[in-house]
Amino acid sequence: MRGFDPKWHDVPHYIIGITKQIWEDRQVGSLREIYADGLIVRSPASVVVDNTNVIAATLATLAEFPDRALLGEDVIWCEDPDGATATSDAFLSSHRLLCTATHSHPGMYGAPTGARLSYRILADCAIRDGAVYDEWLVRDQAAIVLQMGFDPLDWTRDLIAREGGADDCVKPMTPATDVAGPYTRRGNDDPRGASYADTLRALMHADLDVVGRDYDRAVALHYPRGQDGAGWAAVDQFWTGLRASFPDATFSVDHVIGRHDPMLPPRAAVRWSLYGKHAGWGRFGRPTGAEVYIMGISHAEFGPFAGQGAWGDPTIRREYTLVDETAIWKQILLQTGAHA
Repeated sequence: MRGFDPKWHDVPHYIIGITKQIWEDRQVGSLREIYADGLIVRSPASVVVDNTNVIAATLATLAEFPDRALLGEDVIWCEDPDGATATSDAFLSSHRLLCTATHSHPGMYGAPTGARLSYRILADCAIRDGAVYDEWLVRDQAAIVLQMGFDPLDWTRDLIAREGGADDCVKPMTPATDVAGPYTRRGNDDPRGASYADTLRALMHADLDVVGRDYDRAVALHYPRGQDGAGWAAVDQFWTGLRASFPDATFSVDHVIGRHDPMLPPRAAVRWSLYGKHAGWGRFGRPTGAEVYIMGISHAEFGPFAGQGAWGDPTIRREYTLVDETAIWKQILLQTGAHA
């Protein structure tokens, strides 16, 4: 990899390596080199600009969760030739992490509960010149607060108060609060990524029969709130519950990667968004009419088993999807006045 420390063998080695270096090896100061100046980190909860602010947020998290470990499950990546420079290659990685931590000290999540946590993060990183310069990250916040013993809606209402109320609290990511960044590409044209993006589009267009065509009957599922499931009914329930809450929202596929690697199944990573009104009954209860922006990231693994897909293609045998339910509730609460 041109422009990178030769100790990194490839993109997965780099991504998993720097994550361990920052969080577990406690080299937080190395973010000044690993993250480029002016870096933008977008999460559903906030938009953070510049690595100095990222360092502050990292230190705050480590103070609250000193034993936090980030276990790299997969890195689905593609080359970014349009982002390369004369001296450095460029890439986009979609990184899936299983995090463990103990809520040992006070912080953003409130007074320490002593809860032992396990939850996932999905993060897309644009990389060149040996540094991350643009990022999109979704953390399963609902899984965290549920394991602490809180209801996500009640916890979010309390968070707004602890942050100073509706006027002063940290604002969730929306098109109004987003910051345009330098990475504007859309991924690669691998057919596995394209097919998974088409599956998600079909689900969002209420073509629910796609579940039986594109998913294996025994598909393993990992969804927000730390919910694990299996089979077609669980796929239908999650995606229908999400779409039913925002029936008229605009669905957008924002980034797509398909990937084939030795000794691994074909995989795909899709970053997507929903933007529109909370106008229906579904995963988020009574419709409120609040305008909500949702950033989601999904990973899928494919393989043939007990039959093929509708066109003879491998079916989805494992799916990971994350949205931040507390950021969704925060938008609803701030617009409806129900935060008080």
